Amino acid sequence: MRLTSLFPLAAAAVLLGAQPAVAAPPQSVEAVWAPRHVTFFYQGFTTHYSCDGLRDQIHRMLSKLGARDLKIRTRGCVSMVGVEPFPGVAVTMQVLVPAASEHGGKADHAVAAHWRNVVLMPGNAGFEEQGNCELIEQFKETFLPLFAPRRISYQSNCIPHQLTLGTHLSAEVLTPDTAAANGR
Repeated sequence: MRLTSLFPLAAAAVLLGAQPAVAAPPQSVEAVWAPRHVTFFYQGFTTHYSCDGLRDQIHRMLSKLGARDLKIRTRGCVSMVGVEPFPGVAVTMQVLVPAASEHGGKADHAVAAHWRNVVLMPGNAGFEEQGNCELIEQFKETFLPLFAPRRISYQSNCIPHQLTLGTHLSAEVLTPDTAAANGR
């Protein structure tokens, strides 16, 4: 075989290799919106919150996970301003969970959903965000299980009374498919 006859084959191989890979669409899962109610009191040594500050942090994380119909009321607040010793929140919300886990089988109001990764605290977060490491740990124990998560990735270097780097938390949670999200 001559060298000139190999050129078209080599060119075709390069062009085929340069084609962008087509991502497979996420696999659809049957899910249902489930009501959840939680009363939570924060106890931390390193970072302290006002009631409004705790409410805002919890709201941000729950919204990121996809909670809907989210209502958060503060609890245990005695100061009008400043930090509280044990601020708390009462949360009412709807979370998307696999239909089989909630009802043991098919559900009447199931929606099509898919798993997506949510990062609640990146490992490369700065000192200010890493100061929330105690809250992240308590959030992981109290709120994250309500979403029926999978592939939880958590590491903490949280030491009371010290700001340290390296805490991270992410998990896969269900999110409605585009058509299901628009139909609510």
